[in-house]
Amino acid sequence: MKKVAPLTLYGRAWCHLCDDMRAALEPLLVEFGAQVLVVDIDTDPLLEARYNELVPVLVCDGVELCHYHLDAERVRAALAARFVAAYPGSS
Repeated sequence: MKKVAPLTLYGRAWCHLCDDMRAALEPLLVEFGAQVLVVDIDTDPLLEARYNELVPVLVCDGVELCHYHLDAERVRAALAARFVAAYPGSS
């Protein structure tokens, strides 16, 4: 499969839940040929104010898919929808 636009994972460098979500996300990234952009919220005061105690937060196209723990089915559905939109008629 071709690359799918990246997901964004908002987290912190010292956050074990962020590490756990990143690891749990890896099989879905491989399955869909997707990428994830990891953003440390502590580098941006606006992101820190927005996501502070919610991290990790996984976002796709501005839509929050999950926080704290990976919702694999919701992420799979979002990635599948992106693939169909990028490659109409391929399903």
